[in-house]
Amino acid sequence: MILKLLLLGAVIYGAYFFFFKKKSVSNGVNTSKGESSSMVECKECSTFVSIDEAIISNGEYYCSDECVRVS
Repeated sequence: MILKLLLLGAVIYGAYFFFFKKKSVSNGVNTSKGESSSMVECKECSTFVSIDEAIISNGEYYCSDECVRVS
C-alpha cells in the first residue's frame, strides 16, 4: 500500500515538473513551447513581428524586404 502511494506521488510530481517547472526562462522572458522571445514593430507598416523573424536595417526593425525597400 505504501509503495503504491509513493509511486503515485512520484507520478504526480513528475507530471507537475514536466508541465509546469520545466519552462525555460531566458532574460526574464519565457521562451518555452517555441514561443518567440519578444515582438517588435515594423518601422514602415507598424506590423508586429517576432524578433527572430524581423529584418534589421540601419538599426530599425522591418517585417519584410518590401518594407525595407520602401523606407
